[in-house]
Amino acid sequence: MKALRFYAAKDLRIEEIQEPSPGPGQVKIRNHYVGICGTDLHEYLHGPIFIPKENESHPYSGATIPQVLGHEFGGVIEEIGDGVTNVKVGDRVSVQPLVMAREGEYFSDRGMFQLNTGLALVGLSWQSGGMSGAAVVNDYNVFKVPDALSDQEAALVEPTAVCVYACDRGGVTGGQSVFVSGAGPIGILTLLSAKAFGATQLFVSDLNDTRLDLAREILPEVITLNPARDNVGDVIRSKTLGGVGCDVALECVGNEKALQSCVDAVRKHGVVVQVGVHPGEGKINWFDVTFKNIDIRGSWCYPTYLWPRVMDLIATGAIPAKKVVTKNIKLDDAVTEGFDTLCDPAGAHLKILIDVT
Repeated sequence: MKALRFYAAKDLRIEEIQEPSPGPGQVKIRNHYVGICGTDLHEYLHGPIFIPKENESHPYSGATIPQVLGHEFGGVIEEIGDGVTNVKVGDRVSVQPLVMAREGEYFSDRGMFQLNTGLALVGLSWQSGGMSGAAVVNDYNVFKVPDALSDQEAALVEPTAVCVYACDRGGVTGGQSVFVSGAGPIGILTLLSAKAFGATQLFVSDLNDTRLDLAREILPEVITLNPARDNVGDVIRSKTLGGVGCDVALECVGNEKALQSCVDAVRKHGVVVQVGVHPGEGKINWFDVTFKNIDIRGSWCYPTYLWPRVMDLIATGAIPAKKVVTKNIKLDDAVTEGFDTLCDPAGAHLKILIDVT
């Protein structure tokens, strides 16, 4: 079968590999659509990061380079291994890509699987990935999708789960004002999630005017800000009740200045959620954190039990996730029309889906 595999930074290869077969407790999926994630782009430009380094293997999964990419995907169950009871051949599924020891580890024993210290991810540190004709994953990695969820939307459950969990972490609720730093796919899906949670005033900032235009197309009510021109905190305070700032700020870039703007823009006794992954240490105004009585919370991945809830939010239209898809391509064009396009500083696209059928 055809697959896109990571060998090194700027070295992705589309090549023929052997089709995988499921072992006990595993399933084989005929993949349909897979999204290119920001994590995939980081690996392409600067990896290996989450992918095991050359001549190393993942301590839990044993995965090594070359790695089939793709952790945002769905498809149809083609074969099941011994002991699998949660799905059957022919079921349409969405993949929850977190792989870990299910017991005998502190966090897994408490149901916090995403915090497992030996965590692996399908498409980054596992034998299979979504950017191929088929993948083998564990039975707990697949959830049967409702009929109302399209094949494309099945590939959008994973990034949407990131955003739903971020809003959960921030305690977003009805009538609140919410600021999101970063108008990429995660940022806009976070805005859509906040709106679904009942937020009535939405702000987003980005240095890329094209992405701000896309944000307004998807959410006409959102107030867009460019930090190159606007004082983000001052504008948000001027437009919120009492001039106090937003209730919740979510940093979806992984950038020090973006986090600083969230700390500045949030009101006293507000909440800042760090969603984007920072490459290292960063500085913030700790006086403001103390003086304003701010909560700063991390948001890593998602609890795996969120999948049915997120699928329902998308299937019912409460979170219209497909709005972030700006392009569909075939696997043969994934590098030039997908990865290279998304790395273009012009930022003309949000989410690109690869049709691997």
